Amino acid sequence: MSEGTIKKFMYVNRKPPYGTVYALESLEVVLIGAAFDQDVSLAFIGDGVYQITKGQSTSDIGMKNFSPTYNALGDYDITKLYVEQESLTERGLSVDDLMDIVYEDEDDDWAEKPSIRVVSRAELADVIAGQDILLNF
Repeated sequence: MSEGTIKKFMYVNRKPPYGTVYALESLEVVLIGAAFDQDVSLAFIGDGVYQITKGQSTSDIGMKNFSPTYNALGDYDITKLYVEQESLTERGLSVDDLMDIVYEDEDDDWAEKPSIRVVSRAELADVIAGQDILLNF
């Protein structure tokens, strides 16, 4: 890889959204990386799929609900969110349980397009293999 080449960064999210700092810190690092023009993608595996489920409420645990921040990812050109199908299935979830995270495609007259891509475990392994840097949370 030559100097000045944009590297592909994948942030792998494996933890539930609350109870630890991993999910929030991952989101903060993702936004910082995108601000520095990194090619950023996210993967949601295992309990990490809960980070982007609809209808999160934190009122009973006394923590701030940061899930609406995922809706800002498109503003930072973060448009590749991979969700492992097997992780959804193992938790009794489907794509309908996930937030509607979109971005505006400037090449298609600013049409809103989905950022979430549900992929098989094997497909995700291929995507991960194509990354330059993996950061696990």
